[in-house]
Amino acid sequence: MANPSSSMGQSSRLDAALLHVSRNAGIAVLYQDHTLHTVWSHNLQPPWSEVLEEQPGVGNSLPQQQADRLVAARKNVLATGNSDGLEVSIADNSAGMRWYDVCIDADHSPGGQVQGVVVTVIETTEQKRREQTLKALLREVSHRSKNLLAIIQSIASQTGHYSGSIDVFLERFRGRLQSLASSQDLVTSSNWRGAGFRELVIGQVKRYSSDTEHAVHILGEDPYLTPNAALHIGLAVHELAVNSVSFGALSRADGHVEVTASKISGPDGDEQMALHWSEAIGPIADATARKKRFGSVALERVVPAALNGNAELEIGVDKLQYRLVMPHANFEIDQD
Repeated sequence: MANPSSSMGQSSRLDAALLHVSRNAGIAVLYQDHTLHTVWSHNLQPPWSEVLEEQPGVGNSLPQQQADRLVAARKNVLATGNSDGLEVSIADNSAGMRWYDVCIDADHSPGGQVQGVVVTVIETTEQKRREQTLKALLREVSHRSKNLLAIIQSIASQTGHYSGSIDVFLERFRGRLQSLASSQDLVTSSNWRGAGFRELVIGQVKRYSSDTEHAVHILGEDPYLTPNAALHIGLAVHELAVNSVSFGALSRADGHVEVTASKISGPDGDEQMALHWSEAIGPIADATARKKRFGSVALERVVPAALNGNAELEIGVDKLQYRLVMPHANFEIDQD
């Protein structure tokens, strides 16, 4: 036969352990009788100590509508004996909005009569914030994916329009997609903030020249580009690098290109950024062929249009220059 005192001791220790668990987990528990008078409470912190332990419907820390919902839910449990629950949000001046799950269970007497309610309050603020952050990230990913698909569609259209054969199209299209992927890697690694200009240029040229220290000289500012600017400027640098390796300075062992970024004032005095690519090239007989070879459509139309800027590609007898001007919305100078 079990020792009653031993069983009572075990029950007491179990009750104490459960109270410790609830406190450590941040769970508050309240017991109220059939008149909603508080009999006991555990770990009940403000504002709940004010909301639940006062007279029904009273609680200055909680909007009246939510206080009424709590009262109605407890009365419903007392009347039906069925459990109920609701989610409650409370404005906190120091922490913003705080969220709670409130569970209400009936306490039945040995005869089955409802003699009170047990109210459990669990704060879910962190979980709620994680959910909100995840939703925001998913919306951002969806938005950026649509932008990326639009860029790919534009690349495919322009590449197909100016490719004489399917083989030429595939070669150019693959190269441009790889350029886009390279820039996208930089943007993703920065948590979608963007990419540094110098890092972007080096990354694009490095795909075609192993000696970037000699092959590309970068001067001037190092603006931090927005994600959209990084993708399109990366595409422009890709076009310039590919053609330089084929026909320009990077086709020679001693050749190099010079890339400069400089702040300038726009027509209205607003800050803009001018990006300049310059290199020596070999002679090309046909001026029209020069433009087609150097991807003028992407450089002079697609890229500046996407950045709300303007660009000019000049191909002389022995020199190529590309100048892209973009407004401040595409970049920033100072970084934390």
